[in-house]
Amino acid sequence: MAKSDRAAVSLRPWESVDAADALDFYMRNREHLAPWEPLRTDAFFTLDHHAEARRASELERLNGRGYGYAVMLDDRLAGRASLSEVSRGAFQSAYCGYLTDAALCGRGVATRAVAQLLRLAFVDLRLHRVQAAVMPRNAPSQRVLEKNAFMRIGMSPRYLFINGAWEDHILYAITLEDFASAPQRV
Repeated sequence: MAKSDRAAVSLRPWESVDAADALDFYMRNREHLAPWEPLRTDAFFTLDHHAEARRASELERLNGRGYGYAVMLDDRLAGRASLSEVSRGAFQSAYCGYLTDAALCGRGVATRAVAQLLRLAFVDLRLHRVQAAVMPRNAPSQRVLEKNAFMRIGMSPRYLFINGAWEDHILYAITLEDFASAPQRV
């Protein structure tokens, strides 16, 4: 393992990231992220957009509907992880999403970030279920989920409109019971 692989991975609220740092991250990773995300207009790649995204993240957190986090590798912005569409009541669930800086892929950053995100989901937020969806051709992302004890629960054809096309996604889920019985990785 390289020295950078051993660096500490931590999560901090997305709204604490400076808008200029967020813009820099997305500009550097524009091509890397494009195959896995919705089409981004030029407006996405502006300082104004990322300043507004910080405010939206804070509002989502205050309303208990979403929890976006900056994935930090020591003091470097290494990615983003989130719990979105938080549902309470009988469901007690959220969707998990994550992305990593292209320069850091394959070093366990996303795996460690998702492990911390699950701890927040199940311990702090007291959710019962976390779900994720991954395109079949994104094997590294599937490994992140599997290393974190997510179970493959099915395939959803034309699930999300990604990069200009409706893409099939493999659906994954983990429950509190699965999390409690899985070896903790972080």
